[in-house]
Amino acid sequence: MPKHSQGRRPRIVFVEPAETQVRILTIEQTARLDKALNVLAADPAAAKPHATATALRDHQHEGIRVIFYATALGSILIVTYVEVD
Repeated sequence: MPKHSQGRRPRIVFVEPAETQVRILTIEQTARLDKALNVLAADPAAAKPHATATALRDHQHEGIRVIFYATALGSILIVTYVEVD
């Protein structure tokens, strides 16, 4: 069975600017981000398309916003922006 088959969660990676955003989060904010990333990994297609860039997806969950795009097979989600309120 191919690695990108249904049921396998994608790997999540951060580009450098998003990594910097994550480094300054508090422990509580990081825990909330982890929950949002788990929801995102379970169903990346549920995220709405980004308003200005068609390749990007915009996921919001409990005060967390994650902008990302997926590789062609959907096996990797590349996070480009993280926002925590």
